[in-house]
This record gives sequence, structure tokens and C-alpha cells, in this order.
Amino acid sequence: MASIPLKKKNIPGANPGAGRFFQQWGMFFRQFVKHPGMIGSVMPSSAALVNRMLDRVDWHNTHLFVEYGPGVGTFTQAILDRLHPDATLLAIDLNLDFVAYLEAQFDDPRLKVVHGSAADVRRFIREAGHSQADYILSGIPFSTLSDGVGAAICAETRAALRPGGAFLVYQYSRYVRRLIDPIFGRVSDELEWRNIPPCRIFCAVREEALAQAA
Repeated sequence: MASIPLKKKNIPGANPGAGRFFQQWGMFFRQFVKHPGMIGSVMPSSAALVNRMLDRVDWHNTHLFVEYGPGVGTFTQAILDRLHPDATLLAIDLNLDFVAYLEAQFDDPRLKVVHGSAADVRRFIREAGHSQADYILSGIPFSTLSDGVGAAICAETRAALRPGGAFLVYQYSRYVRRLIDPIFGRVSDELEWRNIPPCRIFCAVREEALAQAA
């Protein structure tokens, strides 16, 4: 699939206003129509959902933040707004149009956008010069993935996280719990009503290394 040619916009890090919102929504809607199985909702995430997800992050101790399926950058901008100046945001998307869009919209040396599958997250992390991630955020609709793909992504995600790191997932069903419950030490499950549609929030923490037996 050919990527959409886009010219780089000189947009500061602050909220650029309604024009960018409608541009994002139009791009998001077109991609939803073309690839409904790859995108969880026809509407981008609300500010309430974004803030609630990212309030869980210890930004001071975050060196590498990974985002699966960044789309039009709704979370991407909010992450960059919070991210330490020396930290890295690695955004992984399987959709070339979204990759091109992000590369055109963001001019931030902390952001690395790559085209590929979240199942290859450990390879992308190594190529970015890191060994493990502190946090991994995903809006990938796990319930629509082919058999085995979701389980593979979750297993690779756990392996990619440092001990004590967290997998933050927002979904419109509870399907992903059957994938993360068996492999993560602690999983929380909440609902954010201030989103269209209301969205489930999962936080799966990779357990710390077990202490040596006495």
C-alpha cells in the first residue's frame, strides 16, 4: 500500500487548534473505512482517556516509551509533552499511511517512527539503541487480530519490558484480558466513560525479579 504524500508542517509542540483536529479526524476516518480491523474505533481517543492512561506513568524514570498503533498521533503528542528531554518514544505502526502522517506532523528528535508489527518490538527496541522498555502503550484491537497474533504480541511485549515495567492497553472489549492475565504478574481493569465509545483501560505490570530462595 502506497503511503500518502504529506508536506511537513511547522507546528510547535503545543496544541495547534481546531484545524489540526479536523485534519487528524479526517485521516483517522479514512483509514477506519479502509482498514476497520486494524483500528478499534471510528473516533480518535478523547483527552480524558489520554490523560487517564498517561497519568499512570512515572515520567521521571522513563527512558524508553513504546507506542503500538499510534495512528494520527493522539497519544503521541501527549506522550511527547510529558516525556523527559533525554528519553525516547518509539512508535510502531503497521499502516504506512499513518507512518507517513506521523513523520510529516512531528519534528521531535525523541520520536522514532517505524513501520512494522508490534510482534517485532524487541528487534525495534534494539535497533533504537535500547535493551528494554519502561512502558508500552497499545490501542491495537486485539479481538480482531488473526489467531495467535495477539498472544504473540503480548508475549513479546512482556519480554520487551523491564521488570516493574507496564503494558498499558485501551480497548473496547475485555478480550485482551485472556491474553495478558496468564503472563503478567498484576493486571488492573477499569472503564473510562468519557470517551466515544466508553473504553476499557488495562494496566499489566511485569513482575519484578523473584528474590533468591533462602
